[in-house]
Amino acid sequence: MCCDHVMNIRRMQLDVDKAMLRPDLLELAEVIEKVPGIEGANITVTEIDLETVGLQITVEGDSIDARRLIREIEKAGAEVHSIDELVVGRRTVEHVARIR
Repeated sequence: MCCDHVMNIRRMQLDVDKAMLRPDLLELAEVIEKVPGIEGANITVTEIDLETVGLQITVEGDSIDARRLIREIEKAGAEVHSIDELVVGRRTVEHVARIR
């Protein structure tokens, strides 16, 4: 695979956990917004237990720096468990649910 090609990441959806108190959602949003390529973000609380908060983080933009995004989220004190959606290319292709 050629090293010269930079993948144009347009959307990422991440499964993230954070401690109950730190970082708070505003701190996390500030960190995410500063990552190159990100034009918008959505942080949704999906689960709450005694010690942790589960989050779904969706970012959109043009040529998002995925490695830096994950690094900055983890540096802020949260943990990225997985990338659950990745949209790449010159245009956005929406997921089409399969009818069974």
